Amino acid sequence: MTQKDKKYFNQILGGEPTNDHVLYYKSIDWNRIEDAIDKSTWEKLTSQFWLDTRIPVSNDRDDWRILTDEERDVVNKAFAGLTALDTLQSEEGANVMRDAIRTQHEEAVLNNILFMESVHAKSYSTIFISLNTTREIDEIFEWANNNEYLQYKARRINEIYQNGTGLQQKIASVFLETYLFYSGFYAPLWYLGNNKLENVAEIIKLIIRDESVHGTYLGYKFQLGYNQLSTNEQNELKDWMYELLFDLMENEEKYTEEIYTQVGWTKDVKTFVHYNANKALQNLGFEPFYPDGTAENVNPIVMNGISTDSSNHDFFSQVGNSYLMGESEAMEEDDYDF
Repeated sequence: MTQKDKKYFNQILGGEPTNDHVLYYKSIDWNRIEDAIDKSTWEKLTSQFWLDTRIPVSNDRDDWRILTDEERDVVNKAFAGLTALDTLQSEEGANVMRDAIRTQHEEAVLNNILFMESVHAKSYSTIFISLNTTREIDEIFEWANNNEYLQYKARRINEIYQNGTGLQQKIASVFLETYLFYSGFYAPLWYLGNNKLENVAEIIKLIIRDESVHGTYLGYKFQLGYNQLSTNEQNELKDWMYELLFDLMENEEKYTEEIYTQVGWTKDVKTFVHYNANKALQNLGFEPFYPDGTAENVNPIVMNGISTDSSNHDFFSQVGNSYLMGESEAMEEDDYDF
């Protein structure tokens, strides 16, 4: 029996097996919480539950028609990339991290995360079918399935999911959700700031709201494990993390150039990606690395799409009546921090 099997029996099935029989199946008890963050995260995620079918994306068709061919291409490619990464998260990300859970309640949270990643991936199809023809959608997915930079980052992350340690998997997941997604988020947030594609942007803001919880929660769980390592083990893992960061960033900048050069946004998007890479590092308990990755350097139109002075959407707030009216709550900058 492997150590993983023994841990599973101890945590979930109620003790060591005898003659290959389980002593008992351990029921999850939400009245006895080992880690209060598990409960608060579960409540946060369930309170902000949403579905793409509740948002009238087709109302954005008039805005879509007046965009240039290049602008539509940027949006379609950005969303195709997001679809691929959310599909990876829904099929592998939360699944593999079950092997290193600390509590039964953590596994319940991962189950929620897994489902919502599937909702996110489906949401992009809702956007595509609302704005594009079937032929155009087929071309979008063909591009995503064959783009070297998109496929590289998906493969790189999945290699860690399949072969990495529990802490390495959490680093990869936080990097994916807290910074690799954001090159794709830039376009809809920019259009929102220019009063276009508002329903499309509402879906993106709801996804960002979910991803901010996912990233901060897994970052917190990473820190619990990281703090139990020896100094040498911490240094080795930190070196590994920065090597991964630099490798992914080099690829992400090329990906950004391929999508955004045609509309002249490349420099601004790279700054936005650096900003979110710094946020990912902070979620993991490390200092920001990229000097230009500050809120002040990000295009203010895009920052306004994430953060507004009139809203108060901190990590532990509840989904408000505004969403029930068809409006999503805006993100605050400190949503990225645990």
